[in-house]
Amino acid sequence: MPGTGRSYIIAGAGISGLTLALTLAKFGATVVVLERNNSIQEAGAGLQISPNARRILDRLGLSEALSTIGLVPEALETYRSGETRPFFSMQLGALMEERFGAPYAVMHRADLADALYKASRRFANIDIMFGVRHWDVATHARGVTVAIDDASGLSRTTRANAFIGADGVHSLTRRHFLGGPDAQFGGRVAWRTLIPAESAQNLIARDRVSVFFGGGHHLVCYPLPHRGQVNLALFLPGEAKENPKSPTLKGRGTFGALLSAAGESWTPWPLYTVKTSIWHRNNIGILGDAAHAMVPFQAQGAAMGIEDAATLGPLLIDCDEPEDAFARYAKARQARVDRVANLSASNGRIFHMKWPFSAARDAVMRAQGPRGHLGRLGWIYSHDVAPPPGTP
Repeated sequence: MPGTGRSYIIAGAGISGLTLALTLAKFGATVVVLERNNSIQEAGAGLQISPNARRILDRLGLSEALSTIGLVPEALETYRSGETRPFFSMQLGALMEERFGAPYAVMHRADLADALYKASRRFANIDIMFGVRHWDVATHARGVTVAIDDASGLSRTTRANAFIGADGVHSLTRRHFLGGPDAQFGGRVAWRTLIPAESAQNLIARDRVSVFFGGGHHLVCYPLPHRGQVNLALFLPGEAKENPKSPTLKGRGTFGALLSAAGESWTPWPLYTVKTSIWHRNNIGILGDAAHAMVPFQAQGAAMGIEDAATLGPLLIDCDEPEDAFARYAKARQARVDRVANLSASNGRIFHMKWPFSAARDAVMRAQGPRGHLGRLGWIYSHDVAPPPGTP
């Protein structure tokens, strides 16, 4: 196999890191994943996996697992504040798979992480070290040397061809080893919770995503049948501080009923972003949120990290030098990621418009029709990180 004899160390056993580990392992490379937590822990609640990411996960053998844990919504419906009926519906379901070759699904973030972890356990050439206390990386002409303080407090040193940071928005790899910037807080907080499905039984459709627009805020919710729950994500202006009080926002109609059902069960997630052109140096690189964390208003954060992994993995195998692989990866990914991040930021402003601008927004949405997104967002969903010839 082309990657036999090569070894890589990945910081972070999240969605991006595990996707990269699986990609490299399928080529025969040896992979060590360093994780600070004592187990797979994906904070948060739901996430959306669009066709551009689903195709990649299916190629890694996850199709059956994702079909079990995910819901393929028939549509995305939008509501105005105080109303009980949607004013606009965007068709998803079978249409997305017909047009883009893979379904558009929603699922719990932890379920996806668990599916990736279980897939990685089937590879003897993937070793995941949990409870790692600290690591340090030195780069040299023949690769990297990594000093690791493991869960027991023992120190060990190992060598590899390259080190990849998939260590999230506040990435140590980006800030310390690449000299990159800190993440920037954008003044918004996502309040997330899960409620029992029966609490929303007569409020939202069980087979679609529901989005509620309000002046300065919006709410996204969708069922998670695998868990018997409904995911709620409420986006509000806020501060990045510890232990903030649950939101006190009131509402009428379906929106208000969902807030009442959630009560005070919300967990805050301050929205940070990362903007940097420094994705690599020597034999060290970054991917996912570590490289380009974005606001979640196009639901592409996880998808971009999955695309990163599918792009970088084959390059690390094909290129003689990791530095060349990282350079080609950055060139292939940065313009696309920037475009998605800019669209996500623009959506955040559009979703939170107040009257009368919100009326113009709603009119534009209705004019596009239930299939308008196929053309408007086709460049996202049709993108295919095609495997090179000889991919196992």
